[in-house]
Amino acid sequence: MAVFSWVGSRRLLSVGALSLPLWFGVSEARAQDGQSLYDIGCASCHGADGRGASPDRIAFDDPLPDFTECSFASREPDADWIIVAKAGGPVRGFSETMPAFGEAFDDAQLQSVMDHIRTFCQESAWPRGELNLPRPLVSEKAYPEDEAVWTTGVNAESPGAVVNQFVYEKRFGPRSQIEIKVPFGFAPAASDSEWGAALGDVGVGFKHAVAHNDRSILSLATEVKLPTGDVDRGFGADAVRIEPFVALGQILPNDSFLHFQGGVEFSTEPDVVEHEAFLRTAIGRTFTSGEFGRAWSPMLEVLGSVDLESGSRVNWDLVPQMQVTLNTRQHVMLNLGVRFPVTNTDQRGTQFLAYILWDWFDGGFLDGW
Repeated sequence: MAVFSWVGSRRLLSVGALSLPLWFGVSEARAQDGQSLYDIGCASCHGADGRGASPDRIAFDDPLPDFTECSFASREPDADWIIVAKAGGPVRGFSETMPAFGEAFDDAQLQSVMDHIRTFCQESAWPRGELNLPRPLVSEKAYPEDEAVWTTGVNAESPGAVVNQFVYEKRFGPRSQIEIKVPFGFAPAASDSEWGAALGDVGVGFKHAVAHNDRSILSLATEVKLPTGDVDRGFGADAVRIEPFVALGQILPNDSFLHFQGGVEFSTEPDVVEHEAFLRTAIGRTFTSGEFGRAWSPMLEVLGSVDLESGSRVNWDLVPQMQVTLNTRQHVMLNLGVRFPVTNTDQRGTQFLAYILWDWFDGGFLDGW
């Protein structure tokens, strides 16, 4: 029978034990299309319409999902569904209720089944999960997501500082997201050089994907930064800043990808904090350890910024980095990198950067290890 199990807050496609007659039916259906394969291997539990069979017709307690529910079905890329269907639930830290199905269908047939499952979501406004590309250390993603990210930066040169930022992102509707950023850290005060803790300028943002297709996503966003920080320790500015920007995510050949972000930061007190334009881009590629192992995504990020006043010099930085999935479910990730100033190096130093990212829609932080 076909099984779809809930594990925590994450629903996962799983294919249960096949009876001997069904094995024979699958063998005869190898040349058939995705709908025929779905009807043979999945419909008895998931229903021909994808809404799930009645509980009195299945032999397990896990609730069945509704494939027509786009907020769930659109989020994950095809590869994640296929890996679990092929190798079983434990390959991604889920229940053994889902056994491996790789001996019943080959990769092409599993993809055709996925193509059919995708038709159950009838709302094209939802961006595909393939567009949820690996997150750079600095640049904003275009994809709306449910994530919590803790970033830490450590200055390698004087003046020393440890800068942290906690980001909470909440998706709503097909294409929108709100986020809250809370920076804080430790640094010496300019007045007495004594180290201390400080809060930075809290930011509130909104992002909306205005266009997307199978390989690209374009979003418009605005962030408002409030003057809540400790200016004496370098953790804030004495002005409200409004930062509209555009973000692009692009899938490239051979598991490569590109991020682009560009915008302007306007200050309500330009005599105190100058207006600034910025450009950020990152290019990378994802590798896996074996067919089902960790995902490694090396990236090179290029950051540019300039104050919008006559004679200002452009700041250019390079940020080589590596993101890696930490757990079996691959919804907790680590990224390590170094930010090197390329211009104006007499005023700016090297910084070590790292983040821990938790994609909380996929389950609890301690799930799936």
